[in-house]
Amino acid sequence: MTERLALFPLGTVLFPGLMLPLHLFEDRYLSMIGDLLDRPEPRGFGVVGIELGHEVGESAAHRLAEIGCVAELRDAREHPDGRYDIVTVGARRFRLKELDRSRPYLQGEVEYLPEEPGTDPEPAALRVRRLFRLYRHRLATSGAGSFEKGEPPDDPVSLSYVIAASLVLDGHEKQRLLECEDAALRLETEGHLLARENRILDVLPMIPAGQFLDGSFNPN
Repeated sequence: MTERLALFPLGTVLFPGLMLPLHLFEDRYLSMIGDLLDRPEPRGFGVVGIELGHEVGESAAHRLAEIGCVAELRDAREHPDGRYDIVTVGARRFRLKELDRSRPYLQGEVEYLPEEPGTDPEPAALRVRRLFRLYRHRLATSGAGSFEKGEPPDDPVSLSYVIAASLVLDGHEKQRLLECEDAALRLETEGHLLARENRILDVLPMIPAGQFLDGSFNPN
């Protein structure tokens, strides 16, 4: 079965369980948030990656990723000029089946995807935890920024998404992690990526800090 969902094309990949703040100023997204606020909770829209095109401007996103994530609205603050600052949290993944352009903003027929741990995810989870600790240490040593202290979650599905969101990767690799069929496959892929990134960080004395600057909002 499918469901119709408002869509928000972004150059950012949203993962389940992770927070995404947004600053809304385009008319189409102000229309979208108005429609959402008129509905009962839970309120959500689909964040889907842009494979070709740009975020800002109608029809600027020429090709969208097939797999996206529902952004559940947690807070919305309106500015006097009508703009909005909102806070969302990633919920369910979905497969985009069909686009609907009948509203000012995009909508899509989506099919929700299951969240499975996969076959024996523990060996990959142990390796990822070890490599991620090293990754955090090397990033901090390079002056690239700091991560929250403490260990990632025990649940393999949650762990796979926390690691995916924390890695500094290009959008295509982030999207590949979102599309993994289950947590075991995602953790295995993250193990390879972490091993690669750790080798790079071991060789490079410094890495560009711009990727790690923590802005309060992702503008649409």
